[in-house]
Amino acid sequence: MEITPGPLLQTINSPEDLKKLPREKLHQVCDELRQYIVDVVSVHGGHFGASLGVVELTTALHYVYNTPYDQLVWDVGHQAYGHKILTGRRDNFPTNRKYNGLSGFPKRSESEYDTFGVGHSSTSISAALGMAMAAKYKGETDRKVVAVIGDGAMTAGLAFEGMNHAGVADADMLIVLNDNCMGIDPNVGALKEYLTDITTSPTYNKVKDDVWKLLGKLPVGKNFSRAMAHKLTDGLKGMVSSSSNLFEALKLRYFGPIDGHNVAKLVDTLKDLRNIPGPKILHIVTTKGKGYALAEKDQTIWHAPGLFDKITGEIQKKKFDLPQPPKYQDVFGHTIIELAEKNDKIFGITPAMPSGSSLKFMMEKMPDRAFDVGIAEQHAVTVSAGMATQGLKVFCNIYSSFMQRAYDQVVHDVAIQNYL
Repeated sequence: MEITPGPLLQTINSPEDLKKLPREKLHQVCDELRQYIVDVVSVHGGHFGASLGVVELTTALHYVYNTPYDQLVWDVGHQAYGHKILTGRRDNFPTNRKYNGLSGFPKRSESEYDTFGVGHSSTSISAALGMAMAAKYKGETDRKVVAVIGDGAMTAGLAFEGMNHAGVADADMLIVLNDNCMGIDPNVGALKEYLTDITTSPTYNKVKDDVWKLLGKLPVGKNFSRAMAHKLTDGLKGMVSSSSNLFEALKLRYFGPIDGHNVAKLVDTLKDLRNIPGPKILHIVTTKGKGYALAEKDQTIWHAPGLFDKITGEIQKKKFDLPQPPKYQDVFGHTIIELAEKNDKIFGITPAMPSGSSLKFMMEKMPDRAFDVGIAEQHAVTVSAGMATQGLKVFCNIYSSFMQRAYDQVVHDVAIQNYL
């Protein structure tokens, strides 16, 4: 089945082609890019909702920045389908995740635009900081580095380690925080609540907007306006809201939150930030699955739904649609409840995998004994170990591929502690 991209998208074989378009055409580019992703993934499979949510951001980044000289680092990378399509891989996109086809994630050997190989979460900030430090050392003062990370991936310790260093590294980098409240399952934890407070603070956002509108009307010099703006906004952050304290305490200049689906606003904001030196963070608010109603409504199912009818939304069943035994994780999910009902010392822990591990059943029935700790595999293992020292029987549920991150904790914090 041949899938034809829209008329504007057909003309874009590189970001240079994108830059030739007038700013007012970017909305059409986004519409065609989103539709092309829907068309291809519905027939060929792959991740779905994540890439739909960053269509405008992807377009704006490649429109403003001089990629691949300016380096763009995607976290996890399952949201980089639009990036691949705009960087010369449009016609090969139907081969995504197939043998000898495109990788489902950014891959350095695949394209010069894929600056860092990914597939796991929370690596972008550290990798981008390393690139920015290298650029500074080599005297490449005009080279910009951008990391794009979701709020779910921001819960991992590695992301905080990267931010902690970035604030004092004197390197020029931008962190784009893509806030959509979703990983595979809904995000959890204090950071999620903190970001919600920022995005729903009408007092902070209204006063901030009023200040900037007022500054635009003042008949003063450009430099004076900037200096005044910085003083006023710094005072605003401390007086009206504590919303920026977390990031600015780490010496990251905070901007936002802004609408991540307004491509014109994103272009204007990124152009401004491109000229501001030092470490900074732009907070954008997006909807995972944007533009496909079913994916917006049930974001967990549409994270990677398999093949589906793009018109009706019916997800295709497997070729051999015979009666199947229950999934192993579902057997586990129901069995742990049976065991926990007989033993009040049994607990369940998972790092952002309640659906995939089926711990969701226990979380629903026994919310005080089953916990999602966010994308933090190392923490999940060690907090389980801490509970075990107190005589609890903890089942820590992690995909085997993600367990690699917690291997040292399995050895040091579990295997040699002699709980029994």
